[in-house]
Amino acid sequence: MGTLGSPLIFYDMAIEDKIRELVELRVKARLGGGEKRIESQHAKGKMTARERIAYFLDEGSFEEYDMFVTHRSHNFGMEEQKFLSDGVVTGHGTVDGRVVFIFAQDFTVFGGSLSETYALKICKIMDQAMKVGAPVIGLNDSGGARIQEGVTSLAGYAEIFQRNIMASGVIPQLSAVFGPCAGGAVYSPALTDFIVMSDKTSYMFVTGPKVVKTVTGEDITTEDLGGAITHASKSGVSHFVVDSEEEGLLLLRKLLSYLPQNNLEEPPVTDCHDPIERKEDALNSIIPDHPNKPYDMKDVISLIVDESEYLEVQRRYARNIITAFAKFNGMPVGIVANQPNYLAGVLDIESSRKAARFVRFCDAFNIPIVTLVDVPGFLPGSMQEYGGIISHGAKLLYAYGEATVPKVTVTLRKSYGGAHDVMSSKQLRGDINYAWPTAEIAVMGASGAIEVLYAKELAACKTSEERAVFVAEKTLEYNHKFATPYQAAAYGYIDDVIEPRNTRFRVIRALQMLATKKDTNPPKKHGNIPL
Repeated sequence: MGTLGSPLIFYDMAIEDKIRELVELRVKARLGGGEKRIESQHAKGKMTARERIAYFLDEGSFEEYDMFVTHRSHNFGMEEQKFLSDGVVTGHGTVDGRVVFIFAQDFTVFGGSLSETYALKICKIMDQAMKVGAPVIGLNDSGGARIQEGVTSLAGYAEIFQRNIMASGVIPQLSAVFGPCAGGAVYSPALTDFIVMSDKTSYMFVTGPKVVKTVTGEDITTEDLGGAITHASKSGVSHFVVDSEEEGLLLLRKLLSYLPQNNLEEPPVTDCHDPIERKEDALNSIIPDHPNKPYDMKDVISLIVDESEYLEVQRRYARNIITAFAKFNGMPVGIVANQPNYLAGVLDIESSRKAARFVRFCDAFNIPIVTLVDVPGFLPGSMQEYGGIISHGAKLLYAYGEATVPKVTVTLRKSYGGAHDVMSSKQLRGDINYAWPTAEIAVMGASGAIEVLYAKELAACKTSEERAVFVAEKTLEYNHKFATPYQAAAYGYIDDVIEPRNTRFRVIRALQMLATKKDTNPPKKHGNIPL
């Protein structure tokens, strides 16, 4: 009996040792580059990779992959420096009960630099996300490619880029930049749908200030070259700027609440306690009497969406157009709206690009588009023409014409010239096109039209007083004939002229009717959008 018992006791102890080893290895892996580097991360006001994941996901939902992965490099003494997880934490969890896949770069391990195995970890969760149809969230904090690994590190980036491209339009891809992101590392976030950057603690650039100084002689700071505000206001690379990582992670959760899991699902509809029939009398008087006087389109949006709540995208960039997510009776929509409060709401290069990409994202993920129009035209001038306003304006035209999701358009005031066509007109397959009584739908405004139509008569005027009387008379005539919504309504280009205070109700009714809309484009590999 004793002879048989001894091996059993020894075997139980061996299992306990193995379990103890597993627990110890997990503890070691969770320390990343060690306590000193974690303290250094905290001293910079930054969270660690695992802290970010824990804060972002539903409590207790994280399932980690590849905790015991290490690099394979034997160059420059790297075989003597190995850390479990190898600088990136990957896995899946839930946000509001919905599955998401996530990777978080760990700056405490080799400065978060990317190795061959690091890249394989990210590729694994991206492949899995595509199989199950769930969003991918990338939390970036990396010094770039791991120089010691040479071309295998570069190949790793390319493997990630290829997956970003294949996932585009199939599953939502969201990026947060909470630290450095330079060189090849910037292109993966740039290929994703939305980028969040933390102010003062993150930056993105292809080449840093030192290289810029050496090559061009330009002296510039890291913040001015690639900081969050720079990319939010000048380049448009960043969609959101936050003051803290916690704010950024909560914003990502909020953004996900408007999005479906993948391109085959509908956006998540939530309960709405804001009455559908709510009337807003303030809208009846929001348009100024003078046609050139501005007003804030954000006030209109606040008055018609559920609970006055919306999430604006790229609010610091191309402020003459607003792009935002909101809900109507619990249904997520994308809003595109001209902003008369900035550059009179004119369309230019930046606003066309901004709106076009937003429209295409909404179309890719079955999110209806509500367009609020008050546009005097395209911005004139040599700088716009040299910059390619024709091609950039065509991007927005292309995006609206290509979109098959429900499209509801409301024209509030001006809708002139080619800009009228571009802003989700009936001819670009706008499903429901409404106009307020204050809408002015014409080839151009009265002053410009009179100069063209009555050039000879104006030249014949002998005095400035005679000219002023003539212009006033013809302006009144032109406005009565053209600067109204009724001529467009007479042709069926406007489905109805509505009372402004009823806008919320009419938009919701239209969206409800369009919920089962089916529209298709001709079979093709892909179109050739004017990039």
